Amino acid sequence: MKTVLRMMFAMLAIVTIAFGADNTLGTWKYNTAKSKQAPGVSPITNLTTTYEAANGGVKITSKGARADGSKIDTVLLTKYDGKEAPVTGPGLQYDTVSLKQVNANTLTAERSKKGGKYHATVQYVISADGKTMTQTATGTDATGKALATTTVYDKQ
Repeated sequence: MKTVLRMMFAMLAIVTIAFGADNTLGTWKYNTAKSKQAPGVSPITNLTTTYEAANGGVKITSKGARADGSKIDTVLLTKYDGKEAPVTGPGLQYDTVSLKQVNANTLTAERSKKGGKYHATVQYVISADGKTMTQTATGTDATGKALATTTVYDKQ
């Protein structure tokens, strides 16, 4: 019995460490007032993004809308290995993402559009208090012009 309890506590500790090592996990609400959106794209009016641990990586689900009425409803299932993974669903300029975890509060990503000009390098940073996530992206938009955005999310 003691052996079983020790194993259960050890597994619980491993799970806690594994999930505690990524502060992006949870639900994040887009902060329109603090974000700087890309020109030439209909502005986001609302967006909720959820990061969940899944299959040794992360599942990122985004749901929302743009000012022109178009919907954002995407899913990304990836690992922090820097390998390209497809983004499914409508509403984004890119269709692949490669993600790397720098530390518990920082991720980096490469976003691109297969067969298109869109390509962005993104850094995700969680604030010290864990309440804000800021994504800074630079690269080229769908037309090949320079792109620079800052997207701010509040933890829900």
